[in-house]
Amino acid sequence: MDRGIASSSRDGSQIASPDGLAFKNINNPIKKQTICVKQDDDPCHFLRLLYECLVAGGLAGLVVEAALYPIDTIKTRVQVARDGGKIIWKGLYSGLGGNLAGVLPASALFFGVYEPTKQKLLKVLPEKFSAVAHLAAGALGGAVSSIVRVPTEVVKQRMQTGQFASAPDAVRLIIAKEGFGGMYAGFGSFLLRDLPFDALQFCVYEQLRIGYKLAARRDLNDPENAMLGAVAGAVTGVLTTPLDVIKTRLMVQGAGNQYKGVSDCLKTILREEGSSALWKGMGPRVLWIGIGGSIFFGVLEKTKQILSDQSSQKIHKA
Repeated sequence: MDRGIASSSRDGSQIASPDGLAFKNINNPIKKQTICVKQDDDPCHFLRLLYECLVAGGLAGLVVEAALYPIDTIKTRVQVARDGGKIIWKGLYSGLGGNLAGVLPASALFFGVYEPTKQKLLKVLPEKFSAVAHLAAGALGGAVSSIVRVPTEVVKQRMQTGQFASAPDAVRLIIAKEGFGGMYAGFGSFLLRDLPFDALQFCVYEQLRIGYKLAARRDLNDPENAMLGAVAGAVTGVLTTPLDVIKTRLMVQGAGNQYKGVSDCLKTILREEGSSALWKGMGPRVLWIGIGGSIFFGVLEKTKQILSDQSSQKIHKA
């Protein structure tokens, strides 16, 4: 694990990176750095880390959703279509505004939990268990952010499938017909998909970064971060496609309740459409998450670097 690596400043002093992973200049990537305990326990240090994570995560999530929303819409419509139903190619940006309003706080909340949790676990777990820290932090971040992500996803996917004309109408009518619980339709299936997805994606990405950095004996540049993000996203996207199909079916069914739950949805799909239906939309999903992973992690790491540099400059001036 490379959390002990530190960068060297011009005056020869060593500066620990806020995320324990991003560095400017590495002389010896194997050498461990003793980090000041007082800094770790300093509330200001934690708040600064939290602020950087909230800003970087929120911005990265916003950029990805805005750039790749049409691909996500196509994926949703493919997964919902049954018996050779036609895919509508119009209105590929339906629900974008409402989705962005939810993605910003959801992404910020995820990283506000993920990064501090990851750093705490990396300090208490043996280095050989770094993957466990990444898995646990990713799952916890996904669980906490689901409070915002699930209603955002419900509104988004129902607008993508043409059920509502605007996000405010969607929220109002869903609550009127299904109660407040309708905003959390498919919550269980969402967690079933997103907890393993978040845990796997971030674990794969973090482990790839560690191995790449040690092999290259230097810090990763922006294109390399983006490339590793694309690989992590594509691999995880393939593995979790069946879970995504079930989640989508449950979220868009509305008050009709065609499916009674995750188990019933799975059995019905297998009985009526065959196992191949569980892989519907895999192409656009992998394309969306692969490209999205590239953009997301590229923007994330760059934003974290900029914010970290600004914080370091303020500390040196003080």
